[in-house]
Amino acid sequence: MTQQRTTSRLILRPPRLDDLASLFAIYGDPATNQFNPSGPLADIHKAEALLDTWLKHWRDKGYGQWTIATVANPDEIIGFGGLDARLYLDTERLNLGYRFAASAWGQGYATELSRAALEYGFAELAVPEVFAVVRPAHMASIKVLEKIGMQLVETLDDVPGQAQSLVYRVGR
Repeated sequence: MTQQRTTSRLILRPPRLDDLASLFAIYGDPATNQFNPSGPLADIHKAEALLDTWLKHWRDKGYGQWTIATVANPDEIIGFGGLDARLYLDTERLNLGYRFAASAWGQGYATELSRAALEYGFAELAVPEVFAVVRPAHMASIKVLEKIGMQLVETLDDVPGQAQSLVYRVGR
């Protein structure tokens, strides 16, 4: 697995089994899911399944979602995010994604993580492009994606009965 990475304020490391409680706290929080059509994780078993998919992605591909803490408080997990291979309906793309605890919002962490993830993808994975999917009402995440240079390229009809998701892309 790739070594831990740091930015000026963040520690980014591969997830571990002992991250389960933090993952469930963040992904099970209704506040962090207000734009997620499937809503918060209902129970710890769903969190275990999500963590298992992340660990498998790391084993299979050598990269994936990072566990995020601050340099100032390395023992407190504030979120999860990074790059992973994800299906956009039937097309696999390298996807940038993140979810932060509500207590970490509004401090620029999503932008800092996203810049580090793009740098990693372009410099170390040598990928030609990175994508992100965002719900159309999620203005905070749209602003992050635009701030890091991503551009709206298409929509994705991935949530039946709801407005189409927006697909952003940035090239190397």
